[in-house]
Amino acid sequence: MTPAELSRTVLRSVRGAVDEKELDVPVPARIVVRPPRRAGCGDYASNVALQLAKEAGRPAREVAELLRRRLVGSAGIARVEVAGPGFLNFTLGDGAQAALVREVLTSGARYGEREPGAALVEGPVPEGARGVVVAEALGRIAAAAGAGRLTQPEQAPAATWELAGIVARLGDDEARWALLRPAARDAVRLPERPVQREGNPRFRVQYAYARTRALVRNAGDLGFTSEPGETGPGMAAATQDLTALLATYPATVEAAARLRAPDRMVRHLEATADAFVRWCEVCPPLPVGERKPLAVHRARLALAEATGTVLANGLRLLGISAPEYL
Repeated sequence: MTPAELSRTVLRSVRGAVDEKELDVPVPARIVVRPPRRAGCGDYASNVALQLAKEAGRPAREVAELLRRRLVGSAGIARVEVAGPGFLNFTLGDGAQAALVREVLTSGARYGEREPGAALVEGPVPEGARGVVVAEALGRIAAAAGAGRLTQPEQAPAATWELAGIVARLGDDEARWALLRPAARDAVRLPERPVQREGNPRFRVQYAYARTRALVRNAGDLGFTSEPGETGPGMAAATQDLTALLATYPATVEAAARLRAPDRMVRHLEATADAFVRWCEVCPPLPVGERKPLAVHRARLALAEATGTVLANGLRLLGISAPEYL
């Protein structure tokens, strides 16, 4: 079961409870599920019960327990628990990771895109070169999130000239990353010059993407291709960190569009790249030495490929290149 499928399953449980008069609330358009903040609390969590409790006029834990009873035994869900003030925690059945990787690879460049209908928060666009870059990125992000085309104020010619000067000094990718990375309330700090090393977050993201492509090429040289599956025991923490970031990429696209905050995309890509590098250290996708490729290597290669898809999609929305060689 993928996060999108889990979201639809929870939504059906809410709709069923309303149809059968167990709940008297408007049925939400969408249910958000995310990896829990604390380890050991299942694979995903939702605060839908807390959202519905006020409308229902009932305690959130009571609403959560009602939904839990409806969800127990659903295909793909191994366990449902109520936690804290009314969170629903889900432990998925076997194959959840493989299903997510398969969804990412099947969707390809469209992974993270939504059907039309997302709402946007109105707000000003920064002035100057930053405003030009933010407006361009938000246009692409909003379209991917299903929010349609954004109407942006026309930028003064001076802003375009300012951006051209920054690009001439730093290069297009470094200039855009530096202008998009700060949150709206934070000041922009431009580097003196672009640097191709680990301390540069833009470089880390592009390096991680290039590494995913190198793994695919190297696997081809060894005579095997990827196949979603189980990546092997003993790697749960690193794998869960990485797959959680892949799973929440669509929600990040939507939030970046809705809140007019492309910096959310930047931070998500940085976290994904760092998690991928850590994962590779403890979970090598390619066989070592003379060992023959096993099913676990094909599964790890698929996860690496899926990571590359997410990184490439995010970079494209930001207007930054995804080089296959670095």
